[in-house]
Amino acid sequence: MAESVVEIEVVYAAVNRQVLLALSVATGSSLRAAVQSSQIAAQFPELDLATCPLGIFGKVVSDADVRAVQAGDRIEIYRPLLADPMEIRRLRAARAAKAKQQGS
Repeated sequence: MAESVVEIEVVYAAVNRQVLLALSVATGSSLRAAVQSSQIAAQFPELDLATCPLGIFGKVVSDADVRAVQAGDRIEIYRPLLADPMEIRRLRAARAAKAKQQGS
């Protein structure tokens, strides 16, 4: 009997280019195993597929090593944040307050 497979997509958006790969994986494969089998690391050697955060349709999946893929899943590989969004907002607010103070 043939092994059952599901069709999924794996996507990654680097700073300068995006890749979407469609592939078939064995039913019951974990998200992480599916991403590793996609061979996307060959196109983006900077990716550490063993630890990078993964999500499905914009929602982070905390248990990517155990959660099984489902037919039609679009598994997203997330890049690490370069700056903390809260820190950026704090700095922007401080600049705005300073500019307002100098303009008064």
